[in-house]
Amino acid sequence: MRRRLIAGLALVLVAGTVAACGSDKDSSSSGSSSGGVDKVKVGVIPIIDVAPIYLGQSKGFFKNRNIELTMEAGQGGAAIVPGVVSGEFQFGFSNLTSLMIAQTKNVPIKAVAAGVASTNVQAKDFGAVVVKGDSPIKTAKDLAGKKVSVNTLKNIGDTVTRESVRKAGGDPSNIQFVEMPFPTMQAALEKGDVDASWVVEPQLSTIKAAGGREVASTFVDTAPNLTIAAYFTSQKLLAENADLAKRFTEAINESLTYADAHPDEVRQILTSYTKIDDKGRAAVILPKWPVEINKASVQTLADLGTKDGIFTTSPDLNKLLP
Repeated sequence: MRRRLIAGLALVLVAGTVAACGSDKDSSSSGSSSGGVDKVKVGVIPIIDVAPIYLGQSKGFFKNRNIELTMEAGQGGAAIVPGVVSGEFQFGFSNLTSLMIAQTKNVPIKAVAAGVASTNVQAKDFGAVVVKGDSPIKTAKDLAGKKVSVNTLKNIGDTVTRESVRKAGGDPSNIQFVEMPFPTMQAALEKGDVDASWVVEPQLSTIKAAGGREVASTFVDTAPNLTIAAYFTSQKLLAENADLAKRFTEAINESLTYADAHPDEVRQILTSYTKIDDKGRAAVILPKWPVEINKASVQTLADLGTKDGIFTTSPDLNKLLP
């Protein structure tokens, strides 16, 4: 349930089958009900990042725009991206590396709104590389040649960790990345199965509370005010129901702005769709939710991913971003 950063390799495998999925399903742009209200289903991952859409739903931001909103939890982009293209979901949420992988495979999608961003504050961001308290690893430079866990190979975790190592003066080419779910990383660290872990909240706060140390704020190191994820839709919906896309984007933007200004309400709304306990909700570092996608930061992700071989061709951000 906690696979934040979506399976790039799996996405590549499913990208070629998306068109076929669409031919077998009802691809209507929305399930409009009587009275001019659009029934909209959004594919999300049940993580802290998507708190604004749940908060916006509770505040009536979507209802005010004649949208009857339903969220459906997916395990990651391998399910959400083809679901959006086929019309199973009208919109979806994904990290931008996964969306760029899809774009390079000519999957017909487009981002419509920002999703989540870094706090841009060293040692106070919601994603980082951590080690055991007694680890000899002191800085990101020391990660060279070490075994580092990420939740998905060849995705955003690889990219940002490598960049932290580069900026610290190390060589990231021989890092041994190991794939495992975020919730298992603390035990892997403690047993010595890995030397370091790239984690996000709430695992970041949990590991630090147990004596772990942060050695790199990877999102902060990668680009100023890094945009990490976005809400997206299909090119088909944009062509057939541009008005719905416009209203959805307006509602998301209002939700992002509200969430950014009301962190206490964000922590409370987490109880409605996650299993983070009260202590955890109070401790986690919340991300930022700006309305604008920081295109320069996404271009940096694209350039780094291309250099490191995550993308087969350079992503075309003019086709992907609004």
